[in-house]
Amino acid sequence: MTDAETRVFAILGCPVRHSLSPRMHNAAFRHLGLNAIYVAFDVPVKEFASALRGAAVLGLGGVNITIPHKQAACRLLERRDTGAELTGAVNTIRFDEDGPQGYNTDLPGFLTALEESFGAGPRDRKVFLLGAGGAGRAVAFACATAGASMLTICDVDIIRARELASEVARKTGHPRVRSVPPEEKDAAVPEADLVVNATPVGMHDGDDSPIESRLFRQQQWVYDVVYLRPTTPFMKAAAAAGAATANGLGMLLHQGAEAFRLWTGLEPPIPVMRRALNAAVYGNDAVETCG
Repeated sequence: MTDAETRVFAILGCPVRHSLSPRMHNAAFRHLGLNAIYVAFDVPVKEFASALRGAAVLGLGGVNITIPHKQAACRLLERRDTGAELTGAVNTIRFDEDGPQGYNTDLPGFLTALEESFGAGPRDRKVFLLGAGGAGRAVAFACATAGASMLTICDVDIIRARELASEVARKTGHPRVRSVPPEEKDAAVPEADLVVNATPVGMHDGDDSPIESRLFRQQQWVYDVVYLRPTTPFMKAAAAAGAATANGLGMLLHQGAEAFRLWTGLEPPIPVMRRALNAAVYGNDAVETCG
């Protein structure tokens, strides 16, 4: 039940009907007994700047930003955290007395998901990243700033991969960031300690793994940003070779949890938020998302 004191939080995107953020955050609000609600607003590109100003004027507690507005949000905000500065993308905004501040919680969300799934992050590990789009950018900067010993980026768009590698090296000062074309992944994947799929491959029925099983090995960590299935084709291919695997639900969970901290100053109820996501995606609250 809402009243005149209810704090409102929202996600702005186009489209947003698929968003799981309302499920996750409203479950957290209910569990903690907070007088707050989280809603989704479908905002066309041409109306985004007005919508963002309106959110501030209306006194929203904070907003998440999703496709296609993350880069525009970064450009519009004067106050941004390091993750937003590096990636050029904002996915979380907090409104306070000094005005709106933008954050990119995908970076800490990814790193926390790795810690949760594999017991450690990318420090001193060789990373092979497949995909140089929006998710790939967040993963690339997260790995570079968290101390990966080498970062190799591969994308079907060779120029996009090369440009991202150059940007990561320039902005972070990391000495070992490179790009490779798809035909060279056969040599690059086996030498990696962490392999990440940041492409949409695996989201649709009939998708095959974007990397063949023969290229994986034991003692590798394999992370798929895709989360629509508990075990994706990418994860199955890696597991067949003896690698440890995890899907992207953890990254979704922990980027949301970090936004919750920023907005409320409270520790988020992670198990409650995880159950809400599992129920929404898989139809139950006890699905294993790593193996």
